[in-house]
Amino acid sequence: MKERITITLDSELLAWLDKGIEQKMFANRSHGLEFLAARKLKRERTYYG
Repeated sequence: MKERITITLDSELLAWLDKGIEQKMFANRSHGLEFLAARKLKRERTYYG
């Protein structure tokens, strides 16, 4: 189940995320953030077990 949250991002990070949406890398901001968080979690699990 997904939960709705509110976040604050640096304008440079937000611009990068929006560029990823324009380039069809992400469907929307939520998708981009979820993708990146999942990727980070996977890397941490790989390194730390």
